[in-house]
Amino acid sequence: MALLLLDTHVFLWWLRDDPKLGPKARAAIADPANAVFVSAATAWEIAVKRASGKLEAHGDVVEWIAESDFDELAIEVDHAVAAAELPRHHTDPFDRMLVAQAQLEELTLVARDDALERYDVELLDAAAQ
Repeated sequence: MALLLLDTHVFLWWLRDDPKLGPKARAAIADPANAVFVSAATAWEIAVKRASGKLEAHGDVVEWIAESDFDELAIEVDHAVAAAELPRHHTDPFDRMLVAQAQLEELTLVARDDALERYDVELLDAAAQ
């Protein structure tokens, strides 16, 4: 069993059945033996980008998570501290939070972002064939 944490774009690709989501990641997410988590940071990022007009995604994130049979991952104080203490390989606060959560909770981060490879975190390339 794998424990997966979806980056925001991966979560959106999954919901939209976007072909950018590669077959390896798609299979891992769809595998009922795996636990798939969506962070509160992802819901926050979606809300921020919707409010700024950078993202058009209608609907309720909580419902999307439930309908996909994924698990919610809350942001805890230790996650926040760890995210702040990460090396500055990546400046996006949402991605930094996901890295910290993946590290502390021993999750595989499913993402498509080369900058994340510089962190000590288990990654699954979301676009891998």
